[in-house]
Amino acid sequence: MKNHLSVSELIKQNKQKQRIFTSIREKALPFLLFICAVVSVFTTLGIVFTLLFETVTFFKQVPLIEFITRKEWLPFFKSDPSYGILPLISGTLMVAVIAMIVAVPLGLAAAIYLSEYASERTRRFLKPILEVLAGIPTIVYGFFALTFVTPLLQKFIPELSFFNALSPGIVVGIMIIPMIASLSEDAMNAVPNSIREGALGLGSTRLEVAVKVVLPAALSGIIASFVLAISRAIGETMIVTIAGGATPTLTMDVTDSIQTMTAYIVQVSLGDATYGSTVYYSIYAVGMTLFIFTLMMNLLAQFISKKFREAY
Repeated sequence: MKNHLSVSELIKQNKQKQRIFTSIREKALPFLLFICAVVSVFTTLGIVFTLLFETVTFFKQVPLIEFITRKEWLPFFKSDPSYGILPLISGTLMVAVIAMIVAVPLGLAAAIYLSEYASERTRRFLKPILEVLAGIPTIVYGFFALTFVTPLLQKFIPELSFFNALSPGIVVGIMIIPMIASLSEDAMNAVPNSIREGALGLGSTRLEVAVKVVLPAALSGIIASFVLAISRAIGETMIVTIAGGATPTLTMDVTDSIQTMTAYIVQVSLGDATYGSTVYYSIYAVGMTLFIFTLMMNLLAQFISKKFREAY
């Protein structure tokens, strides 16, 4: 009898300890999560305020109107420097447009195949291989564009410069294919199978179901993946720095050397400008411009996702 009571008491004590531990954990975990959230928010605010403060310092030396409207970006000229952001914006957008021309059809086709045609076994095999592209360092992509893609393109386009917009644009497009494919496939998988079965029951082929039924139903997620991919292409750094060149010119010729906003930031950050000079502060103005572009893309993706989201 005594042994029975002692065992019962031990069980009761053990349960009490577990309840105390559970109570401490339940109270401590929300606090730790709150601290993590606060750190993330203050880190973001710190980045924004740093950009804003240094950008204001730049615009005290260079008028905002000149920064927006002038068509020459010549910050290293000692006699008459020019700080017109348009050449850097045109180079950035040119690379992003070429990247989307490459990535959208390939990424969407991959998403349609994985979602509508591939078996479960094939999907488990192909999707990780496709996502390996997202894990390759961008500097490797940059040298791939410079040493393989550019010489290959020069065989078909002899007038193509060694540094150009076409080669990095294509490689950036290859890099963002997994983003479009993965996000688009997730959006297509969210479409209920009952809609597919209904379309098949009415006599539609699998291709008609994929193109005319599933794609419109998943349109919000697919378009959001496109916008996020554009944002990723605009913010790409190493590929355009290595293969795009350092010639900020306002041109639409993809065979010429160009310079993007990120490539200029890298150039100045390597020590081409002294601390406190106008050229030094210009990287913050360019960074703020890039931040505004990517922020607008992300907000647009959220708006599209909420505006056209289908509820099933």
